[in-house]
Amino acid sequence: MHFLYSITIDPFAQIIAAPDFFLEVLVGGLLTGVMYSLVALGFVLIYKASGVFNFAQGTMVLFAALTFVGLIELKLPIWLAAVLTMAVMTAFAFAVERLVLRPLVNQAEIILFMSTIGIGFVLEGLGQMLWGGDVHTLDIGLPSGPIKLGFITISKFDLVAAVVAGLLVTVLAIFFQRTRIGRALRAVADDHQAALSVGISLKQIWVIVWTTSGLVALVAGIMWGTSLGVQFSLTLVALKALPVLILGGFTSVPGAIVGGLIVGAVEKIGEVFWGPALGGAIEDWLAYMLALVFLLFRPQGLFGERIIERV
Repeated sequence: MHFLYSITIDPFAQIIAAPDFFLEVLVGGLLTGVMYSLVALGFVLIYKASGVFNFAQGTMVLFAALTFVGLIELKLPIWLAAVLTMAVMTAFAFAVERLVLRPLVNQAEIILFMSTIGIGFVLEGLGQMLWGGDVHTLDIGLPSGPIKLGFITISKFDLVAAVVAGLLVTVLAIFFQRTRIGRALRAVADDHQAALSVGISLKQIWVIVWTTSGLVALVAGIMWGTSLGVQFSLTLVALKALPVLILGGFTSVPGAIVGGLIVGAVEKIGEVFWGPALGGAIEDWLAYMLALVFLLFRPQGLFGERIIERV
């Protein structure tokens, strides 16, 4: 009976009747989408350098956040905890390159993908061994509470997190598009052997990319950890990056940004205006349904490169 009543609600009528509220929901979704873009960026960077989907990216977010909050709980200053955590993630990048990637050069992509699954489980176990399995509260002094912007109200934390994430994504996009390292990265992504033949070091590129992904994981871990608490369910945040990647394209940094904005906006608008007609909680699966539609009609994503295989 409740469901029959719910489907009589007209979402479009609600939007027309309350445009201010619709805009507020839209802005909130876009801010969340920037956070999704930040997580997706880590996947894009490693995929561009090695052509493999890094299953461990979500665990990297968790491990970076656990290390950061663990060092803070040891009474270290926030800035020193951030520096030491970045040093740990850099050491992790060197270890991955030396112990995993170097022995697997020119192996099939499925082998590299399976290796990232192993890396994820190792990191998760190491994080639990070092810092325990309890939920850690993370507070680094970011503002909270509502803020009025014109005629809409949004969360101060969401706004600050979106600004930080947006700045990081923009800087990295410029860095990898305009610098010598960025050009080398694109060459490695196109062809490992050709890159080696012109003097590009795969070892250096992989270390740089995994270190950068570690930095992205640290920022994402701090933001999501502040919002949700630093807990092992943070690894599931990476699953929200999958629809972002499918929409934007696995090889596109701008695609990660646009895909995140689309997913964030669709989730929030769908949950608020269409959720009651479908029994609620559609935010958990709506993005994946959108991704399925893209896979049917544009599997390479909005900004991904169309792959043509000649036989």
